[in-house]
Amino acid sequence: MKKMEERIATMEQQLKTLKERHQKSETKRKREEAQRAKKDDSRRKFLTGSVILEKVDRGEIDEAQLRKWLDSVLTQPEDRALFGL
Repeated sequence: MKKMEERIATMEQQLKTLKERHQKSETKRKREEAQRAKKDDSRRKFLTGSVILEKVDRGEIDEAQLRKWLDSVLTQPEDRALFGL
């Protein structure tokens, strides 16, 4: 009977170890997914801004309109200073 109890205890420990390993793996996967999503979001914003600035340079979007848009959403002093607002 003791051997059976020892085997059960060993298996329970192995199960606990496997669950911990799985949890760490899931945490790592979620962290990497969040980092990838943030990187993708930053890239989309960069590209969108590039397109808008190119359209301003070509005269397809009025610079005054762009400044109006920026003025209505930028609140940080350093961001406003970057655009001369």
